[in-house]
Amino acid sequence: MMELSGSLREFWNYFRHIAIAYLLTVSIGWEREQEGHSTGVRTFPIVGIASCGYLLLLQPQADAAAQSRLLQGLITGIGFIGGGAILKEGGTVKGTATAASVWNAGVIGAAVAMDHLTIAVTLAVLNLFTLRALLPLKRRLDRNPEESSGSAG
Repeated sequence: MMELSGSLREFWNYFRHIAIAYLLTVSIGWEREQEGHSTGVRTFPIVGIASCGYLLLLQPQADAAAQSRLLQGLITGIGFIGGGAILKEGGTVKGTATAASVWNAGVIGAAVAMDHLTIAVTLAVLNLFTLRALLPLKRRLDRNPEESSGSAG
């Protein structure tokens, strides 16, 4: 009976971590969907929960070298996924904010798994703020390229 309650406690602990990673990253994916990006409401939470899950799998070992190797692999793998969101059309490049946000979704999931909830929430809030609040500035700069290049004083 004791072993079953321990397993149930472990299940809810892992479920809680994965659910938090999901909720924090689905909000970023929702924002990208609203802007008409193909990478969005499905990709972001999957990246977040996968990153969280990989680190949760490693937790019983808690070996710093193993965690480091796993984080290096996650960073590389998520960068590859984000790279798929970048499109070059003529002289313009699109999708870099989405690619960076995918990368950030992985970090959010990893932070949740490592019980750094303050970091995870801060990253999610700042990611959303950057995508939403700075969009009008980005659009204005894109309309007036001569203003954004300026003279390098």
